[in-house]
Amino acid sequence: MLVAFLLTLVAGGATSIGAALGVLGRGTNVKVLAGGLGLSAGVMLYVSFMELLPEGIRVLSGGEADARGTAFAVLAFFVGIALIAVLDRLVPSAVSPHEFAGRMDGSHGEDEHRAPDEQAADLALRARLLRTGTVTALALALHNVPEGFATFVAALQAPEVAIPVVAAIALHNIPEGLAVAVPVRRATGSRSKAFWLASMTGLAEPVGAVLGFLLLSPLLSGDAMGAILAGVAGVMVFVSLDELLPAAEETGEHHTVIYSLVAGMAVMAVTLLVL
Repeated sequence: MLVAFLLTLVAGGATSIGAALGVLGRGTNVKVLAGGLGLSAGVMLYVSFMELLPEGIRVLSGGEADARGTAFAVLAFFVGIALIAVLDRLVPSAVSPHEFAGRMDGSHGEDEHRAPDEQAADLALRARLLRTGTVTALALALHNVPEGFATFVAALQAPEVAIPVVAAIALHNIPEGLAVAVPVRRATGSRSKAFWLASMTGLAEPVGAVLGFLLLSPLLSGDAMGAILAGVAGVMVFVSLDELLPAAEETGEHHTVIYSLVAGMAVMAVTLLVL
């Protein structure tokens, strides 16, 4: 059990690597911001449509995909979208402007005098980015709970089988950490806040593993796990389309966003094929 927990911890801890990349160096550069958000959206969209939803259909169908299993998976997919949409509406759409007043990229904490309309636009973008980072963190934490539980169970059954699974999860957790850290860093100017908020999403994985094993394993049937996988796919698609991509486009770096989106899909495709 200790080995299974440590493997799950390693997978979740990889989120901190992405968080570190998001807060170090030129973490607030608009191209880095656009690229990080676009890359993460590509990863999440590809995993949702090519891995989670098909796996949910397979589990709900009892093997080969059939009409019943597909219908229930699609229903769970849209239920996931509805749940995260409700959560999205509960997050305040604005934050206190005083937290960011007079701060700009490259200012190193010094006030810069700008036109009122420029200040207002900057404050609006930072507020949107903080909200994006918060919603993304909550969604990824939700995603990591069943993911951690699945990793933990696989490691309990056969650690040698779980190692490639852990490696794949760790690889795609890196851009997940980046997706949270970059907008929070840009919005608040605080590297520590960005790093720890992003890292906490990864900690949901080992926590979910233990809680899921202790509380949920006697209750979860194959159909329930299939519905969870499809629902998580819906959550990730909504976050990508409603939060990550719009926030990335607001940087004005459209081509960087698109290239990064495709790169994220390619990275995830290679990861799934190799591992």
